Formats: sequence, C-alpha cells, structure tokens
Amino acid sequence: MKYINLGKTGIKVSEVGFGGIPIIRLQTDEAIKVLRHAHERGITFYDTANMYRNSEAKIGQAFSMLRDKVIIATKTMRRDAKGFARHLEKSLGDLKTSYIDIYQFHQVANKEEWEKLCRPDGALAAAQKAKEEGKIRFLGLISHNLSVAIDIIKTGFFDTIQFPFNFIEEDFKNEFYKYALNNGVGMIAMKPFAGGVIDNAGLAFKYLRQFPEVIPIPGFDSIQVIDEVVSLYEHTNEITKEDNQSMERYRRELGKKFCRRCEYCQPCPEGVMITPAMGYPIVAKRMSPAVSVEFLKIPMESTLKCTQCGTCIERCPYNLPIFEILKKNYILFESHLAHSV
Repeated sequence: MKYINLGKTGIKVSEVGFGGIPIIRLQTDEAIKVLRHAHERGITFYDTANMYRNSEAKIGQAFSMLRDKVIIATKTMRRDAKGFARHLEKSLGDLKTSYIDIYQFHQVANKEEWEKLCRPDGALAAAQKAKEEGKIRFLGLISHNLSVAIDIIKTGFFDTIQFPFNFIEEDFKNEFYKYALNNGVGMIAMKPFAGGVIDNAGLAFKYLRQFPEVIPIPGFDSIQVIDEVVSLYEHTNEITKEDNQSMERYRRELGKKFCRRCEYCQPCPEGVMITPAMGYPIVAKRMSPAVSVEFLKIPMESTLKCTQCGTCIERCPYNLPIFEILKKNYILFESHLAHSV
C-alpha cells in the first residue's frame, strides 16, 4: 500500500480509502472486525457521515485506541450554524474523538445551497470557528454537480473535494482534475463502482489508478472484499486493449441516465421503493428475468403508487427522469412476469 499526500493538507492517506455506508448492515462486532482488518491491510482513510445511521459509532469503537493511526472524514447536510454545531458535536461523540480530520459539507448541489452556507448564521462561519477551536483540521466539499463544485472550490474555503468518479462518470478528469492538482485540493472519489453498476473490481480500479492523486473510497462490508480490492494495489497497473474495450461496453450499455443508488430520492411520500425499482434491468441481466421478478416483485409493484408528485426529481443529484425510468422498468418487469408464469 502506498500513501499519498491529500492535496496540500499535509495529511498522508492510503491510496485507497474506506467508504462507511455498508457497515450499517453489519452487527457492531462484525463491523469492528471489518474496520480493523482494513487497517491491518494498510487502509488509513475512513469516510462516513452522521446520516449513515450508526456508521460513525462503529468507526469510533473500532479506532478509539488507534485515533492517531487513522484519518477520519465525516460530513453534514446542515447549512445553518446551529444545526452544524449539533451535528459536529454528535460526530465527535460517536467517533470518540476530540477532532475530525476532514469535515465535509454534504451534497452542495446548487448556488442556493452555497448561499445558505455563506449567510451570517450559516454553517460555513461555524465551521471556520470549529477549525480555530481545533475540532476540525480541514474542510471538505461534496458535490455531484461539477460546474457548481468548480465555482465553490475556487473560493479557497475548502481543502478537499469529494465527487463521483469512475470509468463511466469521467467528467471530473478534464477541467476539475487539473485545477485541483495545480491548486493542491485533495481529491476523494466516491462511487468507484458507479453505485454498483460496475461489477468488475479489477477493471474499476485499473481505471482509477491512472489518477494516483485521487483517493477512491469503495464501500466495504466484508473482509473478503477488502482483501480483493487491496490485492489489486499490490500489482503494477496495466490497462490492456481488452480492458478498454470492456469499459466501452459498460459505457454503451449504461449511457448517462442510470441510477447510482445514492438514495437521496428517498423516502418517497407514497411509499415507492425507488432505488431497487430503478435498478431492475441490471438485476434482471445479472440474475435472469425469472429470478429477478421474484427478487424485486415488491419494489416493482410499489411503483404503481407513484403520483408523479416530483419530490424525488427535486432530490436527485443526477437530474434523472425518474418517472420515465420507473415506467419503462415496470413494463420490462411485466414482460418478464408474463413469461415466467
């Protein structure tokens, strides 16, 4: 495992990090085993959020006695100073620490969100105060909106940027990558598997390793997956002609309009199980139509409750035509169901 300077922060982190969402699914004892195994394999960077249920608490229990050996990044959705302060104190308590290495503003998707942060009673001023008090070492920004993120990063308030990056979502590697590299902005890549639609770890990380300054944070929920990903970093990175052809096949099949399973669209006020229903074609392809109709029967039937109220559309950071995709997926589900009877 190599260790990379995270921009100009002075922090060195492992070349691959640990995304903290999947450990939600694990019992605490198992989560601690997984986290400590990751550390034993050389992973030193751990990303979580207080909105990830008990992820922070599990990381806190795993590393309370190893605090100086790990770098912890967490995040908040709050834009106001009071809400920010509550979230920060909760994170400090759950993580069992007196400081957070990188505290990130989660999903700043538009100028309105940025303006809320910058108000006199906004969270940005509170974050700067927390830095002065030593509760936060560095500030980070998370956004799925590239143009907005570029404008905000250029203000100079933030030390790191976290963004979706994989061989399907490649927009970042152009203007933003060069700017961040030239200006010492630490780069953290979420969704290295594009929300789960890339099912080839070797291919995913061959692509990402071309950008050694970018730290990918795959989500881990087992020792086996950690070992698989870490082992990829033990070999020279070589992308073959066949690899490029495989990546291109993924791009052609998925296009730009696919669900990354970020779940920002949920909960639906009508009870539609949006995320699993959005991914029905992928599941059908992997599991076979006969299996998928049983596996996703409840989510697909829940789409009939949709009133097209627009709540999910407003929340989606990728501006997906959710109504259209759900309708198309349900038609596919019906056709599979008819043939399985």
